[in-house]
Amino acid sequence: MTYQTKTISGVAVVSAFAAALSIVAFAAPAAAEDEQEKCYGVAKAGENDCAAGPGTTCAGTSKIDYQGNSWKLVPKGSCETMELPDGRNGSPTALERDRPPA
Repeated sequence: MTYQTKTISGVAVVSAFAAALSIVAFAAPAAAEDEQEKCYGVAKAGENDCAAGPGTTCAGTSKIDYQGNSWKLVPKGSCETMELPDGRNGSPTALERDRPPA
C-alpha cells in the first residue's frame, strides 16, 4: 500500500465520520419537534411562534397576550390543560377569542 492510498483511506474515514455526526445533529431536532405540538391562544404578545392572523407576518408578531389566532409550540398533550389567566385554555386550532381589532 502506498502513501497516497493511505491518505485517501484516511480522508474517506474522516469523511464518513463527519457524515455520521451530521446525521445525528439533524436527527435530534426532529425528535424534539415530534414531542411538541402547536397550541393556539397561549403565547404572550410578541412571543408567538407563528400564525398571528391578518396584519402580522409570523414569529413574534402577535399583538395581545393569548391572541387566539397565534400559536406557540408546547409539549405534546399539554395544550388544552395549560393554566392561563381568566380561565382561558389553549387549543390545537385557532380561536376566535382575544384578537386585536381589525
